[in-house]
Amino acid sequence: MLDNAHQQLGGPIVLVRDGLPAHRSARMRALIAARPWLRVYRLPGYAPELNPTENMWSSMKRGMANLAASTIDDLTRITRNRLTSMRYRPILADGLLAATGLVPP
Repeated sequence: MLDNAHQQLGGPIVLVRDGLPAHRSARMRALIAARPWLRVYRLPGYAPELNPTENMWSSMKRGMANLAASTIDDLTRITRNRLTSMRYRPILADGLLAATGLVPP
């Protein structure tokens, strides 16, 4: 997936990862070392305030707080629709990144 993104974008990729043990594995280290165009930044052990994904999920859950889906299929459909609408709102992604206080390298 990273290789495809790099090929499509034609430039360096910045990957921000958390402390999941799989992200620290020898396999992951080898993957990173083999890609000079890949910049990797690791979040501290527990820092949800620095992870824009946490803010994205929080925003989505707040938007669904009073929702009462009657089936799991309804919940799945609504969740997919909300994620799709977020996908097409780049200003939202910018805001979620800005909320972390982190600056791009």
